[in-house]
Amino acid sequence: MIEKILGILATFTIGVISTGGYLGIALLMAIESACIPLPSEIIMPFAGYLVSTGHFNLYLAATAGAIGCNLGSIVGYEIGKRGGRPVAERWGRYVLVGPGELDAADRFFARFGNIAVLIGRLLPVIRSFIAFPAGVARMPLIPFHIYTFIGSWPWCFGLAYLGMVLGDKWNSDPRVKAAFHSADAVIAVVLVAAVGFYIWHRVRGLKRH
Repeated sequence: MIEKILGILATFTIGVISTGGYLGIALLMAIESACIPLPSEIIMPFAGYLVSTGHFNLYLAATAGAIGCNLGSIVGYEIGKRGGRPVAERWGRYVLVGPGELDAADRFFARFGNIAVLIGRLLPVIRSFIAFPAGVARMPLIPFHIYTFIGSWPWCFGLAYLGMVLGDKWNSDPRVKAAFHSADAVIAVVLVAAVGFYIWHRVRGLKRH
């Protein structure tokens, strides 16, 4: 089942970016930033790979990703602003978002204030949920979007750059292809185990509450 989910996720991501171009990148990053578990660690490296093949420009790909983060963050912000914690806890379970993730974002925002939106966008996990406490605090929209964009752009750029470098090596160095080919089974097992643990951990956390 998990292998099928991985296959569907990868196929969906590749299809959207290949078909939609920069708009596809923005759409997928908007989904990720709307607290839906579609990892940017898959989206942006593939966009970077397409940079290595000449389909995209690295800076434009990163910018499209950051714009998508801004668009998707509106969802979390508005949920926090209009419904607060009860709404997030009620509906978050359907996308495997539990109180633990919300608590982490709340603590981070309480510690750093508005600048937490910028810092949080540079951190795994926190970056996907930081818009919620910003909405609860009714942070002004203009600073919210400025901080979201500034924090998201380096994240998107770094992941896209990694994908571009790996793409260049893949196309120019046969040793890289050979190494990846020999490690296919190991990589598949690790990915399945990681996704399985992620889902199990999230579901267990939800059941506790």
